[in-house]
Amino acid sequence: MPNKPSQPPTVPPPGRVVRPGSNPRHFGPGPGRGHGAGIPVEKARDAKAAYKKLLSYLGKYKLPLLVGVVLTFLSTALSILGPRQIGDSTTILFNGFQSKLAGGPGIDFSAAGELWHYVRNSILLYSSSMLLWILQGLIFAKVATSVSYDLRLQLIRKIDRLPVAYFNRVSHGDVLSRITNDVDTLNQTLNQGLGEIVHSGTLLVGILIMMFATQWTMALAAIAIVPVMLLSVMLIVKFSQKHFKAQQDYLGSTNGTIEEAYAGQMVVRAYGAEEKTIAEFDEQNNKLRDAAWKAQFLSGLMHPIASVVGNLNYVIVCILGAKLALGGTLGVGAITEFIMYIRQFNQPLMQLSQLMSTFQQTGAAAERVFEFLAEPEMTEPADPGDFPDCAALEGSVRFEHVRFGYEDSDEIVIKDFSADVKAGQKVAIVGPTGAGKTTLVKLLMRFHELTGGAIYIDGRNIADYPRSAVRDCLGMVLQDTWLTKATIEDNIRYGKLDATHEEVKAAAKTAQAHAFIRALPDGYRMEINEEANNISQGQKQLLTIARAVLANPRVLILDEATSSVDTRTEILIQKAMDNLMKGRTSFIIAHRLSTIRNADLILCLNHGDIVEQGTHDELLAAGGFYANLYNSQFERAA
Repeated sequence: MPNKPSQPPTVPPPGRVVRPGSNPRHFGPGPGRGHGAGIPVEKARDAKAAYKKLLSYLGKYKLPLLVGVVLTFLSTALSILGPRQIGDSTTILFNGFQSKLAGGPGIDFSAAGELWHYVRNSILLYSSSMLLWILQGLIFAKVATSVSYDLRLQLIRKIDRLPVAYFNRVSHGDVLSRITNDVDTLNQTLNQGLGEIVHSGTLLVGILIMMFATQWTMALAAIAIVPVMLLSVMLIVKFSQKHFKAQQDYLGSTNGTIEEAYAGQMVVRAYGAEEKTIAEFDEQNNKLRDAAWKAQFLSGLMHPIASVVGNLNYVIVCILGAKLALGGTLGVGAITEFIMYIRQFNQPLMQLSQLMSTFQQTGAAAERVFEFLAEPEMTEPADPGDFPDCAALEGSVRFEHVRFGYEDSDEIVIKDFSADVKAGQKVAIVGPTGAGKTTLVKLLMRFHELTGGAIYIDGRNIADYPRSAVRDCLGMVLQDTWLTKATIEDNIRYGKLDATHEEVKAAAKTAQAHAFIRALPDGYRMEINEEANNISQGQKQLLTIARAVLANPRVLILDEATSSVDTRTEILIQKAMDNLMKGRTSFIIAHRLSTIRNADLILCLNHGDIVEQGTHDELLAAGGFYANLYNSQFERAA
């Protein structure tokens, strides 16, 4: 039995042969419903909790973060010491010019070793500060990208563990937006914000110390207006956070609209629905614009507020400094030094005001990411048993009073289904659209959890075992084909990753696909494009059947697997399927009843219940539900 993945298996796309135990690769979810229209503009539900979780991810990188913080602290400290050197050198120059104006000797540059000492120290301090800043930037960038990598990996694994019901209510675009846009937002904030926070905090504290050491009266005057700025910022954050949350939500819903419009271009154009599609996008885009401009406008107020505080500080320093200088209590060099400190003091205030808007958007993005990670997962038995190796299974399947309804609906799809399928039987499931045929086999695959009853394979309740162990022995080919952007050989090998080229070729021959593959450019090495539209629909169906042949499952499920091929190819495939199904338990969901005449058992479903069961001849002779269904097909054909 193949090794099982460390994570629960992916919900299979249409046409995939489900063998999670032997397939660690991930593929995306099936189609979702809706785009998130009507997302309420509300305050972020728990941004603080999202920040705490984000900090827990950073805890994994304590050592590099500590090194980065120390380098940032040293870089900032060196830059703070620079103005003192410049101030002292300015004092020497000013005194020399005053001496010259008074008729004295002025500055003796040949003997002014003290002046060159200050200049040399300034160059050394600022150069060292720049070098340390570059090193801390490198460290924080590596930490930020590592955290983003960890989050994306968890998000991708989370997709594999989510129930199918989640993707019935959430669009592709919204899920993709969480993995791409939201994680990118976190990455940018961590990359730029970590160093800036340490730098700004250290700079503020250091400059305050130096300002008070230079002239405490001017220092008090300079910081007197700062509380006003802080109160203004807090009010802005309070009102703008809800708009940042809405902006991220509407970005996800807009991506969902774009993704569906792009994927369904042929249908959109065939039905002339371009205007409707544009109108839907315009609606989502308008909501995104409204939320975005409110968020950006409010957060943009922080910069001018910080700028006003900075300008007022300059005015205060100039007026008070001039008064102190005229009184002889403060020198020109000290005023120069203080002005430089004020400029540096304003810098972290401006940076922090800009970071506040970034952190608001980051809080909204983090909340969406962790909201996704907190979604309820598919449950596994607490003490799972060891499911037998597939080769040891006989393949009998028993449905015992199965009852099922989707989580997002009160309607019961399958009400009370019971059937006993013997090992090796070929079972056809027929019925009108919406009778529950596909739902029934999806329950066998455990894509959904039963509302009531149980399903047994060889007398073992499949709910008592891990999904991967059960699915190792099951294979499924759906009516809707699905292929990945890879070579034809790799797409067939998806059913058995360690298969040789000869095994792949043999499977293709059994599925009647070898002939058309040889006629393609590059044959088995031809790459199928992202939309899988460089081969025909019938050819895609043949490849999915070849994948099922290669997987060699013990229980085979075919959901009208020959519906997309011509009559001649259908006959050839039917013969291949008959050979494949010998000795295996097979479930065939049939719409064309002429294809299941030789089934060992036909189950007729209607409204989630079995209304008839028996062989083709028995059911025709009974003249009931199946006979009416069968005869109606030929009446329509006539």
